[in-house]
Amino acid sequence: MGNPIFSAPSIDHWCGTDRLGRDVCIRTLAASGIALQVVFVAVSLAVLVGIPLGLLSGYIGGLLDRVLVLLMDTLYTIPVLLLSVVMAFLLGRGILNASIALCVVYIPQYFRLVRNQTAQVKSELYIEAAISMGASPLWVIRKYLLKNVLTSVPVVLTLNAADAVLVLGGLGFLGLGLPENIPEWGSDLNMALVALPTGIWWTAIYPGMAMFVLVLGLSFIGEGLEKVISETSLQN
Repeated sequence: MGNPIFSAPSIDHWCGTDRLGRDVCIRTLAASGIALQVVFVAVSLAVLVGIPLGLLSGYIGGLLDRVLVLLMDTLYTIPVLLLSVVMAFLLGRGILNASIALCVVYIPQYFRLVRNQTAQVKSELYIEAAISMGASPLWVIRKYLLKNVLTSVPVVLTLNAADAVLVLGGLGFLGLGLPENIPEWGSDLNMALVALPTGIWWTAIYPGMAMFVLVLGLSFIGEGLEKVISETSLQN
C-alpha cells in the first residue's frame, strides 16, 4: 500500500506527505539537487557566452560594440522573471530548457561587467605597448584583459545563482519550470496552497525553508567573495 495522503510529520515521514502520499522530506532534498543542477548549468552557460562577447565588444569597439550593447541593454531592461517566463514558454518544460531560459536572463550582466572593464583596461600603457610591439588581439585578450576582468565574475556568479533559485521557483510555481515527474520547490509550493487553508502546513513550509536557506547561503558566499576580492585588491 502507498503512503497516506497529507500525513503529518512523524517518525515514518519526518516532514509528512503531500496530497499524493509522497514523502515531503525526500522530495525537498531531491528538489535541492535538481535546483543546483539547473542553476549551475544556467550560470555556466551565461558566463561562457557573456564573457567572450563582453571581451570582444569592449576590445574591438565600433559597430560590433554598438550592436551588442543595444541588444544586451534591451534584454537587461526586461524584468528577470518576465524574460524567464517568456523564454520558458517558448522552449517548453525541461531541465535543459529551464537552464537556457535562466541563462538568457543573466548573459547581459556578464556582458556589461566584462565589456566595461575591458574598455577601461585596454587604454592602459602596457596594453598599448604590447600592441605596438605586434601582439595580436587574441594574445592581448588572453594574456592581459581576461585576467583583469575575471576578478569580479565570481561575486556576480554566486549572486546570480541565488537569484536563479528564486526565478526557477517562480517558473515552477507558474507551471513553466520542470516536468511534473521531477521534484521542484516551485510546483510543490503551488500544490501546497490548496491544502494550506485547511491547516496542512508541512507541504509548504519545508520546500519554502529549503529555498530560503539555499538563497541565503549563496548570497553569503557572494558577499564573502566580494570582501576577499576587495581586500586582495587593496593589498596588491
